[in-house]
Amino acid sequence: MKENLKILTNGLLKENPSLRLVLGTCPTLAITTLAFNGLGMGLAATFVLICSNMAISALRKVIPDKVRLPAYITVIATFVTILQMVVKAFMPELDAALGIYLPLIVVNCIILGRAEMFASKHGVFASALDGLGMGLGFTLTLVCMGSIREILGAGTWFGMRIIPESIDSMTVFITPPGGFFVFGCLMALVIYIENKTNNRVKRSIGCEGCPSAGACHGACESAKGGEA
Repeated sequence: MKENLKILTNGLLKENPSLRLVLGTCPTLAITTLAFNGLGMGLAATFVLICSNMAISALRKVIPDKVRLPAYITVIATFVTILQMVVKAFMPELDAALGIYLPLIVVNCIILGRAEMFASKHGVFASALDGLGMGLGFTLTLVCMGSIREILGAGTWFGMRIIPESIDSMTVFITPPGGFFVFGCLMALVIYIENKTNNRVKRSIGCEGCPSAGACHGACESAKGGEA
């Protein structure tokens, strides 16, 4: 039970895909001018994360190692296509707001990274929890960024007027520089919380964090050791 809870909550703060692993930065910065857009993108990515993690976990023993990445992308693309058709049919406003970033979920580093690092090594249930946790962490980040940028930049929140029209909005927050500023502030806040709670994680960039580790079998790490 504790292990499952750890997997589920891992993506919320400790390994938040956007703020700690710095993955999926392009949609994070591009679509968070409105809180609604952030929520829509986050939920869309969560759906694909859960479904692709479960499918890849179930197929992990039959997918040949040499073609695992193309196979993972094919599985992810299948669920993204289903998602895109549903959104176009039932939520055209969201489809228009997300634009090209909805089909680009196929190549989102968060989804491919979790398939390679977690789903290919764990069972279906654990992989589903990992996908849900990472998706919720991603969604939380997008909604927080979208809320800050929308309130300060447009004076609204989910379309509702928060700041009176008589007060000038700081439109810089709905521009790319404003997005980078808010993103940096949220990253700094997460690091501050980790330090205050003595929960700082030392992250390695060795073989365990490399998606090509299976191909080189640690040869690059050995070479580094030899050079040292």
